[in-house]
Amino acid sequence: MLGPDDIRFFLAVAEAPSLAAASRALDVSPPAVTQRLRALEERLGVHLVDRAGRHLALTDEGELIAERGRQILDSLGELDEALAARRGQVVGHLRIVAPLGFGRRHVAPVAAAFQAAHPQVAIDLMLSDRLGGVPAGTFDLAIHVGEIAQAAPGLIARRLAPNDRVVCAAPAYLSARGEPASPEDLRAHACIALRENDEDVTLWRFRRDGAEARIRIEPRLASNDGEVVRGWALAARGIILRSEWDVADDLRAGRLVRLLPGHALPEAPVMALLGAPNRARAARTRRFLDALAAALDPPPWRT
Repeated sequence: MLGPDDIRFFLAVAEAPSLAAASRALDVSPPAVTQRLRALEERLGVHLVDRAGRHLALTDEGELIAERGRQILDSLGELDEALAARRGQVVGHLRIVAPLGFGRRHVAPVAAAFQAAHPQVAIDLMLSDRLGGVPAGTFDLAIHVGEIAQAAPGLIARRLAPNDRVVCAAPAYLSARGEPASPEDLRAHACIALRENDEDVTLWRFRRDGAEARIRIEPRLASNDGEVVRGWALAARGIILRSEWDVADDLRAGRLVRLLPGHALPEAPVMALLGAPNRARAARTRRFLDALAAALDPPPWRT
């Protein structure tokens, strides 16, 4: 017989790449995880996990328990929430995924305020610039900056706020190297690339009067961290292509200068992706999404 605590324990093991990772997620020692897993297998009379090598692999029985266990916990969560709703409360565990920089600046403050307003909600905010590498079943709400061509099956997309992309550089860089008059001029400049998501980050696309120009840059500086890339631009090391939300303050203060204003770049709106339908309907998910949308209306980077 499996209880909710057993299911939560096994899901932590199933979603971890190793027993050591599972022990960190559960905040217990690796021997304690091994001992509890062995006891669970003995009690059920089936083998749940293959532990050959450094990685874990679920057996067919383990996959069955993980799949049905998630459904059971979701159902219990819905029951708790339905009862709490009758008492006028918001409860449950809210799992959010957001990009590193945008998540730190705009999602984390809303999460803290929301949890303070709803003390019975536990929020787990994971920051990652590779949303595609996060399994859809592991989050209730994901924030993405950029157009979503097609949401993965079972996910619901909602647009939260507008956000442009801009090409910019520091005044000191432009004094030394001059200002590009056309996208083609960028080939003669020091351009800096931000490697995030799975985009082709060295292909910069511009549109003017219905015509598109595709410029392949050859960066001498590149990073997967937006703060690093922005810091290099502020230090006059080159030209960057960044989201409006990240550089709006620098543009207003004159620390960076917007380039090629007559050429449009692909928009990068702030989008929300909702997980499984039952989670999307959960009061905690809906209310947090409304709180985040309110915090982004009007967009802080345009005020």
